[in-house]
Amino acid sequence: MHIKKHLQFSALRRIISAQIRSLPDSRQHAKVDYDLHDCCLSVFAMMFFQDPSINRFQLRLQKKLHKNNLQTLFDVKNIPKESQMREVLDTVPSIELESIFTEFFKPIQRGKHLEQFKIFNGGYLVPIDGTQYFTSEKINCPKCLFKNHRNGKISYHHQVLAAAIVCPGIKQVIPLAPEAIQNSDGTTKQDCEINAGKRVLKKIRSNHPRLKVTIAGDSLYSKQPFLDELKANKMSFILVAKPLDHKNLHRWVDETRDIKGTSILKTNDFNGRKHVYEWLNDIPLNDNPKADSVNFFEYSMFKGKKRTFRSSWVTDIPITSQNIKELVKCGRARWKIENETFNTLKNQGYHAAHNYGHGKQNLAYNFFLMTLLAFYMHQIFNLSSRHYQNCRNQFSAQEEFWNNLRYVIRYFIFNNWEKLLDYVAEPTGMPP
Repeated sequence: MHIKKHLQFSALRRIISAQIRSLPDSRQHAKVDYDLHDCCLSVFAMMFFQDPSINRFQLRLQKKLHKNNLQTLFDVKNIPKESQMREVLDTVPSIELESIFTEFFKPIQRGKHLEQFKIFNGGYLVPIDGTQYFTSEKINCPKCLFKNHRNGKISYHHQVLAAAIVCPGIKQVIPLAPEAIQNSDGTTKQDCEINAGKRVLKKIRSNHPRLKVTIAGDSLYSKQPFLDELKANKMSFILVAKPLDHKNLHRWVDETRDIKGTSILKTNDFNGRKHVYEWLNDIPLNDNPKADSVNFFEYSMFKGKKRTFRSSWVTDIPITSQNIKELVKCGRARWKIENETFNTLKNQGYHAAHNYGHGKQNLAYNFFLMTLLAFYMHQIFNLSSRHYQNCRNQFSAQEEFWNNLRYVIRYFIFNNWEKLLDYVAEPTGMPP
């Protein structure tokens, strides 16, 4: 595998450093003990190694060896205290961190790694979905969403709408800049996922004006106002259309099925399962005369006579017997935003739902962005780095892999990320 320098750790880390160093620091210079870059990159290192204690152990190395891995790997000149990190990160405008996602995307595109994510229509499948990453009954800020409970209590929480390029059959995902679901000054109505969805479409189109995008989403999005936004941003769609959410649509399908029939394809696999694909082109989304015409398809899986799976979608892509299977694969790939992204971030070491701090301005969301950027870098290495892939393959579990990396950097200094990976993959005495 040819090693592409623009996708190596040092190149991606420099992208983050350059963005942070371009930001103005409003603090009084005479009272600043730790600069903006050192605070932010220390936070990023914590998320990158999934280690809340990384600063403490690197300070120990600094005292004993006058050198540390935050310095050699992340260009941190002076390791800040945790309270200082939180205070500084709270003031960083989140939009500045969001822009790093676009900067990471450019070397992926340049390295041709994006090509393997193309789906059947020559575009890219982008599922969107919301998730909650902070909740409390006591701590809150003006941006917090809130919920009134029957017992009279109020809970506060933060949510985010995430988007990622996925492809059926490829485990890795490419995160795009997310959109915070949060309240803003001067508004009386709470923000919601559907409004964030409209904003994230504009953000994707602004950041990637030439990208051919097919949005995948759940039944919340398969409504006319959201379809209008998709058209305005020149995006295709494959959206879940549940019977309870789209009674008129399904009634139309049922009537058409009874009167003239629908197109059906049936196949069997080697495991004895039966797959039934049914579709209908050019039907109204609802009973409103101004509603768009959409193309409807449904998929069912049977084991014997028992149906084990069923779902239905609407799309603007004309459906044929040649593309129906690919459409179903793409419709079902929507789960990747949940399983391969949210589940990984929350339950496989990244601790995205952990309360690292709420702050008064942007801290909670910025912690989430740093976590997602660390995950993004790891996805890039999974796609492109021989050193990373070789080291990861030495361990059966992701947790064991990161445990070894964390352990080694607590006791040894490494001049670069690749040497760290090579040593953990094949430890031979003292590290280089």
